Amino acid sequence: MRAMILAAGLGTRLRPLTDTVPKPLVDVAGAPLIAYPLALIREAGIRDVIINLHHLGARIRETLGDGSSYGVSITYSEEDPILDTGGAIQKAQRFLRDDTFVVLNSDSVMDLDLARVIAWHREKRAVATMVLRDDDAAAAYGLIETDQDHRIRRFLGRPPDVDIPLEARMFAGVHIFEPHVFSFMRPGRFGINAETYPAMLAAGQPLYGYPFAGYWSVLDTPEGLVRGRRELAAGGPLAPTRRP
Repeated sequence: MRAMILAAGLGTRLRPLTDTVPKPLVDVAGAPLIAYPLALIREAGIRDVIINLHHLGARIRETLGDGSSYGVSITYSEEDPILDTGGAIQKAQRFLRDDTFVVLNSDSVMDLDLARVIAWHREKRAVATMVLRDDDAAAAYGLIETDQDHRIRRFLGRPPDVDIPLEARMFAGVHIFEPHVFSFMRPGRFGINAETYPAMLAAGQPLYGYPFAGYWSVLDTPEGLVRGRRELAAGGPLAPTRRP
């Protein structure tokens, strides 16, 4: 298996810090933020990782190098112009297309057993699995709604009417995909949540939501960064063996 970490964003909500430091390299409890998703990948037994680059990408490449110090092998995908989430994954198709693959955001820290999620995804025979979580602010992030078997039936309000009971959660920043997902992608800039998932749902593809109840924090705002730094520096919600 292979994995991708999305790291090309401008980090606008963390400016002025991210004017000179790319968001994936912001220090969090003595490690760059991107070290946390790298640790999840490594602990799941995945060694081959591709990271997309745009804003201050040379700094990320210089810091992470070939990935050996993080226990992985890193390939880089340069973007100019930036391609958004869907375009970034589609551009990395040649690296990812041979097997089940994982895509993670670079700005989230979570205590997730990624290997278990991958096994669950395969048991469901899913084409795509999103890690979902309960949150009081879920509606602000966008609701992903699943049936009692955890199959996604409504995505960000589409379709408008579903005649079975649904549970609403929010996306936690981790996808598991089968290569068939590339059939619903095109070259160029586009968002996977805005374009690919709705097209797959409309086509009746088996999309699932893995319910996750562990620690999760997104560090993409000044408030989120302060909270995440405090929690992780305290040794807090992540066990030491799950730290980068």
